[in-house]
Amino acid sequence: MTISIWRYSHLTLAISSSIFIVLAALTGIVLAFEPISNQLKPYAVKHADALSLSKTVENLRVEYDEIIHIEKDKNNFVIASVITKEGKNETFYINPFTAKKIGDIIEKAPVFKFATNLHRSLFLKSTGRILVGFMSFLLFLMAVTGVLLIIKRQGGVKHFFSKIIKDNFNQYYHIIIGRYVLIPIIIVTLSGVYLSLEKFSLLPSEKKSHDLNEELLVGTPKIKIEDFSLFKTLTLNDIQRVEFPFSDAIEDYFVLKLNDKELLVNQYNGTIISEKKQNLVALASSWSVLLHTGQGSIMWSVILLLTCIAILFFMFSGFTMTLNRRKNSIKIKNKFSKDTAEYIILVGSETGSTYGFAKALYKALIAEGKSVFVSELNTYSSYKKAKHLVVFTSTYGDGESPTNAKNFEKLVGHVYQNNTLKYSVVGFGSLAYKGFCKYAIVVDSLLQLHQKFIPNLSLHKINNQSFEAFKNWASSWSKGKGLNLKIEKPVNTPRPKNSKLFKVVSRSMVNSDNSFVLELKPAQKLKFNSGDLLKVYPKNEQRERLYSIGKINENIVLSIKKHEFGVCSGYFSKLKKNDMVLADIKQNKDFNFPVNAKEVVMISNGTGIAPFLGMINNQDSNSVKSHLFWGGRTKDSYQIYSELIDKAFYSKKLSGLYISFSKEESQKKYVQNSIVEKSDLISRVLKNDGVIMICGSIAMQNDVLETLESISESKLNRPLNLNQIKTDCY
Repeated sequence: MTISIWRYSHLTLAISSSIFIVLAALTGIVLAFEPISNQLKPYAVKHADALSLSKTVENLRVEYDEIIHIEKDKNNFVIASVITKEGKNETFYINPFTAKKIGDIIEKAPVFKFATNLHRSLFLKSTGRILVGFMSFLLFLMAVTGVLLIIKRQGGVKHFFSKIIKDNFNQYYHIIIGRYVLIPIIIVTLSGVYLSLEKFSLLPSEKKSHDLNEELLVGTPKIKIEDFSLFKTLTLNDIQRVEFPFSDAIEDYFVLKLNDKELLVNQYNGTIISEKKQNLVALASSWSVLLHTGQGSIMWSVILLLTCIAILFFMFSGFTMTLNRRKNSIKIKNKFSKDTAEYIILVGSETGSTYGFAKALYKALIAEGKSVFVSELNTYSSYKKAKHLVVFTSTYGDGESPTNAKNFEKLVGHVYQNNTLKYSVVGFGSLAYKGFCKYAIVVDSLLQLHQKFIPNLSLHKINNQSFEAFKNWASSWSKGKGLNLKIEKPVNTPRPKNSKLFKVVSRSMVNSDNSFVLELKPAQKLKFNSGDLLKVYPKNEQRERLYSIGKINENIVLSIKKHEFGVCSGYFSKLKKNDMVLADIKQNKDFNFPVNAKEVVMISNGTGIAPFLGMINNQDSNSVKSHLFWGGRTKDSYQIYSELIDKAFYSKKLSGLYISFSKEESQKKYVQNSIVEKSDLISRVLKNDGVIMICGSIAMQNDVLETLESISESKLNRPLNLNQIKTDCY
C-alpha cells in the first residue's frame, strides 16, 4: 500500500529511534518523580522569597561565626554554608527568618542516579550523549511530521482541534493525545537538543571575566553588611547565590549571582564594582534545564511525567496502526490477472480500512465463479477483458485523494481501454467531516466524462464504515447482474461472553409493511439511552445484528421490519410476552439526544423511528423543543407507533409532528417533501445552532441531506453545517 511522504517520514523516524525513545521515555517517567519528591520535602519556608538579603545576612551573622555562601537550590530551598560556633564547616537548609538549620542537603537517590545516567548518556559517556541528543532531535522531527499529518487529516490548520471520529481506538487517541502533548514534546526535545549542544561546547560561550572598576576598591567609609543599600533592596527571590569574601583584603569582594546578572560588590561599603549581565546563551541554558527536568515545579514535573507516558503510548499505538494498515492493505492473492479478469476492483484508502470491503466483494464474486482482480487506484491500467469496474475510495483531509489514489486522475486520462466498462463508485467517509466522500464524487465525475465508462449505479456514500449500508449497495449492484452475492463481514466479531437477558414486555402485530414494535425489559439494571444499539447474535452465527433502540420507562423499544428470510427479524416476530431474549447493548453516544441543544429536528422513515420514540418520551428532553418528521408507506404503517407518539405530543414533549405517506392515494409524498414544506422551521433550527437527527435507510438519508443542503443554501445563504447533523442510517 502506498504511503505518503509525511507518514513515511513519521514512521521511519519512529522505527529508527524507537529503542532509544522508549528508554528515554521510561527513564523520563522515573526522573519526573525526583523533583516531585524533592518539592514535597518540608524545606520550603513560606514567604521566604520576600525576605531581604540584608535581613537574611543579619540573621545568619547572629547564629554563626562566619558565612561562606548563601544560595537557593533548584527546588528554591535556601541553603547556607557556614562556620558554626563550634568551628565546624557545615552546609544545610535553613529557615532564613531564623537562620536555624531545618534539614540536610538532599542526596540524590540511587534510582535517580541510575535513571539520570541512562537518560543522559545510556552509560556510554560522550558517545551516549551524542546519541541521546540526536534522538531528541528525531523525536522533535516526529512531532513536526505528526502535526503535519493531523493537519492534512483534519483538512487544514483551522480544523486542527475539530472533532475526531472514533473509528479506531489507537488512531483516535494517537491524534487526541498528540494534540494536547504537542507543545510539551517540542519543549522537551528542543531543550534536550540544546543541552546536548551545550555539553559539547557547540554553542557560543559566555564572557567569563568581569570588568572591575578599581577606583571603587576602597575601604572607607566602612559600613555594616546589613546596612548595604543593595542588600536591603534585594530579596531572596532575586538571588541565586551569594559568595562572601574569603578575607578582609580589599581585593576580595562579594559575588552575587542574580537571576539575570552577576555582581561584584565591595565588602566594605556595598558599592557595585562590576556588573555582568547574563547573555542569551546562559539564559537559554538555565531555562533548558528547568524545562527539561521540571526542577522546582510539581505541576511541570507532572506534565513531563504525562508527556513521557504519552510518548510510550504513541510508540505502541503508532506501530499497532502500521501493522493494522499492512494487515488491512491488499494481501489478496489475485487468482486472475488484470487482463483476464471480468471484474476490476480498485481501492483508494489512506488507513487501509476500506480494503476490508474490497476483500468482501472479491470473495463473494469468486464464490460465484467470477474472475476478479483487485488493486489500488494508483495502479489503474488497461484491462483487456474487463466489463465491470468498481471503485471503493475514502477521502483524505479536506476532500483530497488518499495517497494510493493520487495518480488516478492522471492515469484515467491517459490510459486507453479497449472495452467499454460499466462502473460503480462507493465512497467511504464520515458525515462529521465537511468533505464527506468528496473524493468519491471526484472519481465518479471523472468516470462520467470518460467515453469508455458507463454508470452502473449512482454514486453510493457510506457513513462510518456501515457494513449494513455496504450490504445494501452490494445487493443493489449484484441484482442488475443476476448475481446472488453472499457478502461476509470482513472482521469476525466474537460472540460476547456476557450477554444480558431481556424479558419481552409486549409485541405488536405485524402490520401491512411487515413491521412491528417490540418492548423488552432488561433482567438486570442497565445503563443505556435512546439511540444506543441492541446487539443480537442469531443462532449459529458469529455476526451480530444491530437495532437502534428507544428507551421508555427504563424499557427498550424496538421497531423491526420482518424480512422474508431474516433470521433475527423472524425470531423477534414470534416472541411472546415474558419470553427471554439474550442480547447486549452497545453505546452509540454520537446518536444520543442532544440535551444541550435549543431545538432538535428528528427525521426518519420506516423502522428508523425507534430511537425517536424513546427520545420524545424521555423526561430529560423536556426542556428541548423537538419536532418529528416520519415517512411511511400507508396510514396503517403509522398505527403501531401512534400511541407512543400521541402520548408524547399531548404531554407537550413533542412540539411538532409531520407525517408523510408514499403509498396513500390521498397523499403520496416522502419525508423530504414534508421537510421542504417546513423549510422555514428547518432553516430556523439550523440558524439557531439546533441539531437535526436522521435515522432510517441510507437512500432516505442521502435525499434528506440534499434537501437540507438546498434549504440551507436558499434560506441562510450558506452550506449545510454537517456538525449540526447526527445520523444513524443503514
